[in-house]
Amino acid sequence: MIVRFVLPIFCLLSAALKSRAEEFSYTIVVSEITYSDTEWSKVVDRLRVKYPQSAIITWKENVGEILKNLADQHPRYTCFVAKSTEVSRDFVASVHRVTRQLDKDPYCDTLWGILTGYDAKNAIEIASEEDPLTIDQVSAGTEIALSMCNQGVWYDELVQHKKVEKLSDGTITESKGPADTTHALANSLCQESTQLFVTSGHATERNWQIGFRYRNGYFQSKAGQMYGRTTTGEVFPIESKTPKVYMAVGNCLMGHIDGPDAMALAWMNSVGVKQMVGYTVLTWYGYSGWGVLDYFVEQPGRYSMTEAFHANQHALIHRINTFFPELSAAEINAGSNALPMTQPTPEGQAIGLKSSDSRGLLWDRDTVAFYGDPAWNATLRALPKAFDQSLTIQEDVYTLTVTPRTGNQSYEPINTNGSQRGGRPILEFLPHRIGDVTSVEGQELNPVITDDFVLIQNQVAKQFQKPIILKFRARPIATPKRFNSLN
Repeated sequence: MIVRFVLPIFCLLSAALKSRAEEFSYTIVVSEITYSDTEWSKVVDRLRVKYPQSAIITWKENVGEILKNLADQHPRYTCFVAKSTEVSRDFVASVHRVTRQLDKDPYCDTLWGILTGYDAKNAIEIASEEDPLTIDQVSAGTEIALSMCNQGVWYDELVQHKKVEKLSDGTITESKGPADTTHALANSLCQESTQLFVTSGHATERNWQIGFRYRNGYFQSKAGQMYGRTTTGEVFPIESKTPKVYMAVGNCLMGHIDGPDAMALAWMNSVGVKQMVGYTVLTWYGYSGWGVLDYFVEQPGRYSMTEAFHANQHALIHRINTFFPELSAAEINAGSNALPMTQPTPEGQAIGLKSSDSRGLLWDRDTVAFYGDPAWNATLRALPKAFDQSLTIQEDVYTLTVTPRTGNQSYEPINTNGSQRGGRPILEFLPHRIGDVTSVEGQELNPVITDDFVLIQNQVAKQFQKPIILKFRARPIATPKRFNSLN
């Protein structure tokens, strides 16, 4: 598999951008039964209008049937169009697994998303979103790094009355919020300016318990509609048409679609969510959820939401393979408690990992869903980051430069709220696939160079208080020719 370079904010190469555009490839995966449905076939048709060179692969009994054809195409993006009745916990896990098998490396080989909705009309609305989203306004029901956001507000799930806000002039203020934040959060979510919503705390497929350590209200769902329910019993609908993305980073089951009343469907149908990340199981470890914040919010503008999700998945797979290699090929059922456990390598022990971490990483590996069109671009407004990344390509030489900007804190987490925060590798997505890699400079960084991304461990980067430079030679791999027939 490959990686793509996170193209730098300060040094964007026109050549790299040109190459990135030329290498765009998109495959639509859909079941035969869904594609034969008149209304749902319109979802596929809408994507094909949006991406004229897209290919279509159909499956009959299970999504694993697509492996050979998808491997032959090896697209940059893969969109799994599916009715909500198809999107089970096992379906999400199968998508994770099949997309890691397109080549010989252990990482996900295509940027994927599952495009579903409450009904075909809702799915078409999501598929029709074309304009890139640059996020200026953030709202959250848990603490996030507002210093890395242009503007926003969060209400504390742990401390009653605590409200923190970043104003348009950059000032961050703390004030006394309401005891019951149901209306406040609903209002902030539904403001036309709000484009990212983040939550944590107790949840089921039918509700989100807003307060974690104190009594508060709920968000609830029914038949594709979101509702607020206050501590006094007041129930009110929550509706918004503003295109937005939603990260249920610490909620149990928010990404599990178990019927028409599922919360995930209400987020998409009722409040304008076009992309969403959420667990399909109970969450107790947290690496796959909270880590998306580390890439998306704490490195604003560097990654799209799709890229942040996949960067975090690469980080998780790397952690298993590097520090718990005995479990790299472990096969488990999503949500199963029958998890193998092993001691970390000496290098893993040196960074504080324990045998319990092996169970947590396996629990998280295939259980977080990414919903939406993966090629739709949603990013935070770019702000100065703790470290810079830039990739340059001259003929066959690729140079990745990483420059610390905040001294000893450059590779530390900005915010530690949640679980398994910080320690994420530096990850650069490549603008195209590569092969025949030979190192030129930077072997001491012990990098992972795949066909589509480059990874440098966080703990390695911390050893340097100056720019680190990785150079390597590689041969670009041509993207297979797109074709528009079924496969």
